[in-house]
Amino acid sequence: MSDVDQAAKKEPEDSPRKTAAALKYRPPEDSAPHLVAKGNGELAERIIELARENNIPIQENPDLIAVLSQLDLNKEIPSELYKPIAEILSFVYRVNDQAKESGDSHRSP
Repeated sequence: MSDVDQAAKKEPEDSPRKTAAALKYRPPEDSAPHLVAKGNGELAERIIELARENNIPIQENPDLIAVLSQLDLNKEIPSELYKPIAEILSFVYRVNDQAKESGDSHRSP
């Protein structure tokens, strides 16, 4: 897969309040990933639900979600976040590759 539509992140299941964010990254059109959704509570649940419905890999990272939730929507992520976001994109690519190898159309772990 040459582009990543979104990667949703959430806090652990036992967290008192869910928080989620979704990123969009389509190189070469995008120079960096963009934050396209973020929310708490019911909105976070909907972001996660949409990710699952669309076979978008979900990765939990409470520290990163805390930072992403402070950013403005539809803006490129700041360069300070490139390394942690690159790790997430690597995760997404691995999940997609595994799904292709197994012939599975469901990419979420």
